[in-house]
Amino acid sequence: MSIVNIAAILISLAALFSFINYRYIKLPMTIGLMAQGLVLSLLVLLGDAFGLPLKVHADKLISSIDFNETLMQGMLSYLLFAGALHVNLEDLAKQKWVIAVLASVGVVSSSFIIGLFMWLILPLLGIELSFIYCLVFGSLISPTDPIAVLGILKAVGAPKALATKIAGESLFNDGVGVVVFLVVAGIAASGQVGSPDHIAALFVEEALGGAVLGLVLGSIVYWMLKQTDHYSVEILLTVALVSGGYALATAIHFSGPIAMVIAGLLIGNHGRASAMSDTTREHLDSFWELIDEILNAVLFVLIGLEVLVLQLSGQSILAGILAIPLVLLARFIVVATPVSLFKLNREFSPNAIKVMTWGGLRGGISVALALSLAASSERDVILVMTYIVVAFSILVQGTTVGKLIKHQ
Repeated sequence: MSIVNIAAILISLAALFSFINYRYIKLPMTIGLMAQGLVLSLLVLLGDAFGLPLKVHADKLISSIDFNETLMQGMLSYLLFAGALHVNLEDLAKQKWVIAVLASVGVVSSSFIIGLFMWLILPLLGIELSFIYCLVFGSLISPTDPIAVLGILKAVGAPKALATKIAGESLFNDGVGVVVFLVVAGIAASGQVGSPDHIAALFVEEALGGAVLGLVLGSIVYWMLKQTDHYSVEILLTVALVSGGYALATAIHFSGPIAMVIAGLLIGNHGRASAMSDTTREHLDSFWELIDEILNAVLFVLIGLEVLVLQLSGQSILAGILAIPLVLLARFIVVATPVSLFKLNREFSPNAIKVMTWGGLRGGISVALALSLAASSERDVILVMTYIVVAFSILVQGTTVGKLIKHQ
């Protein structure tokens, strides 16, 4: 199936589901779209059980889409840039230490906690998964998804300080989480553990390199914006920054997600303040909000449809259900520990630990990373567990975190 036909089907489904959600269901858009995609997938499976050849056509569509490539090398750069574009740098700076700890030590710690829990629990279910593959699952499920998180925070109107912590952490821990996943998945695939020096060097190269690249490219585009007073040219410059910058980061093995976040923060703050006219700001915001909404709509429809590729079994489904409280427990540990320490010399919102634990949503990035693993029995189990945790996170946590924020 051609890319044009795939795009036409996905955009048409996203538009139809958006209308149904807006008119009848009235859930936050991302949640409503994923729920409808999931229902459609279940109807296809049900129809297949009754002899209707729907799954054949659905499988043809889904197999034509490389979800990992589509998200990680396509949508993600635009979504991260669009999200960072509207984060206030001064607010972010006030929470920098909390965000830095959660997005670095928190992600690594969570990966090991979840990996250890699953390694102890899975044999009780009759599932043999080596410790390194349990760590692979921990590393891909630990990062909170900025795409899911930012959309929910926008909808519920979270307090500024709390929203900044959650949004800032989710923007940065995505890049860190991908680096951790690449290291652990590489060890699992090769069976060889690199030296601590090599692993540390790779981590620094990816994360720090991505930050420096984002700063350099953002500064160049910022200078070009100052020399221009034509909104269509300025918008095109930001599109080139995202598409070209992410491709360059990938080519030189720097973290593209971190580069896009840094570039988005620079353009969204300094660029908007001193390099754009009011007309440009208005058009730029409208353009990137539209890009954000369209890509989010397509992404969450895709997440709902991805259930069709799962190799389901009673054991793997039970493992996924048990993984939900274990992932939440790990999240609680890595949030409560630093927040409790930071509380000694700074104020936090009431129930900040509860909100940050429950509001740490998992999303498409975790699914994409799971799908990037080489075909194997380990991948099948990890993918089912990942999908179940992500589905619970978006459909249950996503629909209730607003009430938790409002009643804190």
